[in-house]
Amino acid sequence: MSEESEPVQITKECHKNCHMTQQLTKTIDRSLLNDKWDIVLSNMLVKIGMGFGVGVITSVLFFKKRTFPVWLGIGFGLGRGYSEGDAIFRSTAGLRAVKV
Repeated sequence: MSEESEPVQITKECHKNCHMTQQLTKTIDRSLLNDKWDIVLSNMLVKIGMGFGVGVITSVLFFKKRTFPVWLGIGFGLGRGYSEGDAIFRSTAGLRAVKV
C-alpha cells in the first residue's frame, strides 16, 4: 500500500512544480509582449510624426497649403508603422529585436 501512495505524492509534487513553471512562463511572456508593444507604439508615433512633417512641408511648398498632402503623409506613416509592428510581432527577428 505504501508503494501506491508514493507515485501519487510524486505526481502531486510534479503538478505543483509544473503549475509554478506555467505561472513563471506567463509572467515572462507578458513582459516580452509589453516590451514589443512599447517598441511598436513608439515606432508608430515616430512614423506618423515624420509623415505629418513631410506632408506639411509638401503642402506649403507645392500645393498652396491644401490639406491632402498632410493626410497622405499621416496615412503613409501609419501604414509603415503598422507593417513594422506586424513584422515585430510575427517573427522573432523582426525589424527590431526586443532584448529581454
